Amino acid sequence: MAHHDPIHLIAPRAGLAQLNERSRDIFRQIVESYLATGEPVGSRNISRLIAMPLSPASVRNVMADLEQLGLIYAPHTSAGRLPTELGLRFFVDALMQVGDLNEAERQSIQSQLTSVGQAHSVEAALDQALTRLSGLTRAAAVVLTPKSNARLKHIEFVRLEPEKALVILVGEDGQVENRVLALPPGVPSSAITEAGNFLNARIRGRTLAEARLELETALGEARAELDQLAQKVISAGIASWSGGENEDRQLIVRGHANLLEDLHALEDLERVRLLFDDLETKRGVIDLLGRAETAEGVRIFIGSENKLFSLSGSSTIISPYRDAAGHIVGVLGVIGPTRLNYARVIPTVDYAARIVSRLLGG
Repeated sequence: MAHHDPIHLIAPRAGLAQLNERSRDIFRQIVESYLATGEPVGSRNISRLIAMPLSPASVRNVMADLEQLGLIYAPHTSAGRLPTELGLRFFVDALMQVGDLNEAERQSIQSQLTSVGQAHSVEAALDQALTRLSGLTRAAAVVLTPKSNARLKHIEFVRLEPEKALVILVGEDGQVENRVLALPPGVPSSAITEAGNFLNARIRGRTLAEARLELETALGEARAELDQLAQKVISAGIASWSGGENEDRQLIVRGHANLLEDLHALEDLERVRLLFDDLETKRGVIDLLGRAETAEGVRIFIGSENKLFSLSGSSTIISPYRDAAGHIVGVLGVIGPTRLNYARVIPTVDYAARIVSRLLGG
């Protein structure tokens, strides 16, 4: 059979965006069918869906050209085709019409997020926003936010194991954060109590960052007075709370269950399982979302465009949100299968980020 030369689809020296109308129409139908059903679509169905009259054989010829361009592929031995990640990226960038939300949709999102502004803390507000965003998009919602700058009120150690303790940090705003701390070998309860008293005398009214600086200075001056093991507990705590980038920002994920809906095959379930594993490996997700913190507007990562989700083949749509001074302080968005309804999710994430910025004082 004669091999089709895809150059006929594209104007000379032009990119994929120059696909002719017929090829665009067929490609769009393949992608939209995939986004709607997750199933491969064949030439016979395509010939019924497209506006211009074309036989299944003519459609197959165009599909062969699209396949050579790397935009679609045949899964297994199926006669139908699915879009590749490159195809999805091309569709999102060049063919998809991202309509603005209509007034009813805006009102719906706004009413869903209104209670966010009544939350007692920033973290509680973001948690509520994520729960609602997850419901609106039927995907898992994520936010990357700085660790709270709330001022500390109290710290308490609860021993869990001989060499492990739970540290309870209580903020002046009533927020509570728990962290597990590795204890030096042989630390008696008296040393833990002494460390707690030492810390509580110095952290009240300070942010965690301010408290770290204060404690490092105070520890240097008080070494002679403190039990040696109490010193080690305090030093271990300071080291833990100074954990760098990963500790300075926190990841909140809501709506995992949405990813379990509408699974078509065992490989879908396997991809979701891999995505759950990725979300548990928070460091990678934090690094990925951090790439959007310096960007304006919505960022879209499809499949292996980011190494983190290369196995689960997931898409991420995220947008930054701002504080009262207009500075970008974090990002929020959704993570889901590459079958996300991009045309709906992109403006939803964008509008949700703007609403959250406004409610949080941005």
